[in-house]
Amino acid sequence: MSTLTPPSIDAEDLRARVARFQEVREKIINQVRRVIVGQEEVVEQVLISLFVGGHCLLTGLPGTAKTLLVRTMAETLGLVFKRIQFTPDLMPSDITGTDIIEEDQTTGRRAWTFVEGPIFANVLLADEINRTPPKTQSALLESMQEKTCTVRGNHYKLPAPFFVLATQNPIELEGTYPLPEAQLDRFLFNTILDYLTADDELKVISMTTTTASATLEPVTTAEEILSFQKLVRMVPIAEPIARYAVELIRATRATDAAAPDFIRKYVNFGCSVRGIQNLVLASKARALMHGRHHVTYDDIRALAVPIMRHRILLNFQAESDKLTQDDIIKKLLEAKPVPKA
Repeated sequence: MSTLTPPSIDAEDLRARVARFQEVREKIINQVRRVIVGQEEVVEQVLISLFVGGHCLLTGLPGTAKTLLVRTMAETLGLVFKRIQFTPDLMPSDITGTDIIEEDQTTGRRAWTFVEGPIFANVLLADEINRTPPKTQSALLESMQEKTCTVRGNHYKLPAPFFVLATQNPIELEGTYPLPEAQLDRFLFNTILDYLTADDELKVISMTTTTASATLEPVTTAEEILSFQKLVRMVPIAEPIARYAVELIRATRATDAAAPDFIRKYVNFGCSVRGIQNLVLASKARALMHGRHHVTYDDIRALAVPIMRHRILLNFQAESDKLTQDDIIKKLLEAKPVPKA
């Protein structure tokens, strides 16, 4: 059996880096738990996004702590955090920054000066991203893919690491603009925040309706997060597991010969190649976070829904039958079980 393996490095150094990775992960979770109650899968997916250098779209009802989670994570990581409240009148220059003319008081000469926008941060919270028109949404396309920003023909490199953690409300339709597929595809996850259990809501009351307040401490640095991203890419994945990931993604495309009948019936467009890349990368991070040094089929299947749900475009037949992307992906996982050894 062949295996896709990274270049070899010193074993002792590798063990130390893995141990530090696990230590930082535990510290981050402990810090986040001081503020955020429940939502274990959501916290894990946001952490995976950070460890692979991806972006995360948080979809949830009002009051489900979407914004609080992002702010808490940024404070815990010790990164530069900035927030943009997306509104219908927001302009692209409000995100990227703009050139202004400044006059030198001593010489009287005027020159163009670039004033950085809030996009120049490590963690960018795009709050209610679907409230701004496509013209402004498109200001994030280049930065999310290439980590750069272009203003008046000048290219600027964004700080590293760079993450966009966006939020949107699924039930408000008035005054909202659906994200275009090209932008949705740039998000690693579309993470759903649901209601908490009764016990967790009781904990929220005890934490937020008294005079007590949590104090968060940074547990890592930007340089260390970049080293963790390299470490995640070194996690090996066996060829059969990588092939299974490819088959899952290709099966979402109605034009593929291996696509099940229900995909041909309900799906207009399936996942892109970026979906395969993200599924494998996220599975590597999940494996390392769970104390394993290789990817398993469980990693692939556990992350299939949040990675694929925003990359599948359903047709009117699916809407008529009241089927969602999650329903289709779960049927696909049943139709594509783990291959027997």
